Amino acid sequence: MDPASLALAERSAPRYTSYPTAPHFSKEIGDAEMRHWLGALDPHASLSLYFHVPFCREICAYCGCHTKAVRQEAPLTAYKETLLREIELTSQATRARGVVSIHWGGGTPSILGPSRFGEIVERLRDLFEITHETEHAIELDPRLLDAPMAEALAQAGITRASFGVQDLNEHVQEAAGRVQPFEVVARAVALLRNVGVTAINLDLMYGLPDQSVDDVARTAAMAASLAPQRLAVFGYAHVPWFKANQKLIDAAALPGAAERLAQAAAVRGALEREGYEAIGLDHFARPHDPLAVAAREGRMRRNFQGYTIDTATALLPFGVSAIGRLPQGFVGNATDLAGWRRAIEADRFPVTRGLAFSIEDLARGDVIERLMCDFVVDYGAIAQEHGFAPEAFDGARVPLRHLEADGVVTLEGRRVSVTERGRPFVRLAAAAFDAYLEASAARHSAAV
Repeated sequence: MDPASLALAERSAPRYTSYPTAPHFSKEIGDAEMRHWLGALDPHASLSLYFHVPFCREICAYCGCHTKAVRQEAPLTAYKETLLREIELTSQATRARGVVSIHWGGGTPSILGPSRFGEIVERLRDLFEITHETEHAIELDPRLLDAPMAEALAQAGITRASFGVQDLNEHVQEAAGRVQPFEVVARAVALLRNVGVTAINLDLMYGLPDQSVDDVARTAAMAASLAPQRLAVFGYAHVPWFKANQKLIDAAALPGAAERLAQAAAVRGALEREGYEAIGLDHFARPHDPLAVAAREGRMRRNFQGYTIDTATALLPFGVSAIGRLPQGFVGNATDLAGWRRAIEADRFPVTRGLAFSIEDLARGDVIERLMCDFVVDYGAIAQEHGFAPEAFDGARVPLRHLEADGVVTLEGRRVSVTERGRPFVRLAAAAFDAYLEASAARHSAAV
């Protein structure tokens, strides 16, 4: 590996699932802003709903999600009841009803079980307009999916499911704190297909402890044998200062930057040989998949769930720590269960942080989104679309020139193109347009 690539891989940058990124949210945004912004939505505005369920049966050592281990039923029932009230509170605050997308994340959303999950979906159907065209997606732990839950998901209208696979080598699973044989994943995939849920995504991970290039290539080939429509391949982010459970991982067993780069390349090669197209930074899809089509046509978007074709006017958050986006700005729910519940029981939105967009935020966000999705952007043209002079963001040229010298991008006027070699480092190119980054004390994950 050349020294320039190694140096780039060792740099850190935000994942840019939003701009501005979450560390820059302010506590000044709360119930009043959420209520006002919801009330301002046009009745015909399209809605995307995100539900966060912060519970798992056990916490994996590598996990970076906002979740906690729960083995009793009472906390799940209490959470369901509060979610129902949050849904009602939201429906009362907005005239918008049309839902184009629903996404369940966690944690392990299916931990709610068939009855509680079905009750929540029924309340949604009572208060919002959900049709056969609504994409209804859920993240699942294949170890916890059984036939009754699979049937309940189908009855609830789930159209797409993402399984957390990470790695399929036993020694890596043991080092990462999640033992999950291939047969368990295959059975879970079959359960969903048997009830008609055929849009299957698999999530893989590189950079895990004791993981090698051969390990990730083997995992990719085995995952592809299950014929998922999409795969997401993420680099493990070791942030033990943020997630205490990651202290269980031996940092000395983690692959270095050079190995991570080689692993990412090995996964891509294995999946492309199986007929998948590389989509954006970390996704792969069959050529006919809607996400692959949108990527080719320049219509792909990026939000808190990653790459998407969701074009909803507003993304509304439900549950502890859920983050949403309305035309006026970002809103984030309380990250503590008690605070979230107290607010809702008092008929207040549990929003404790957020950010009101400036016009510059929107413009820079568009530039960053197009870079992350298309690997090319005319930032001068986007500046003009938002009412700025073409040269408004020329301050990005200094870091971009450095990246150009390293072979990551090419510059033609104000058109930035990420090279094939530079695609793993696209977050560094996006960071050149981040007006908040230099002043931030936040620590971010490795660029690759």
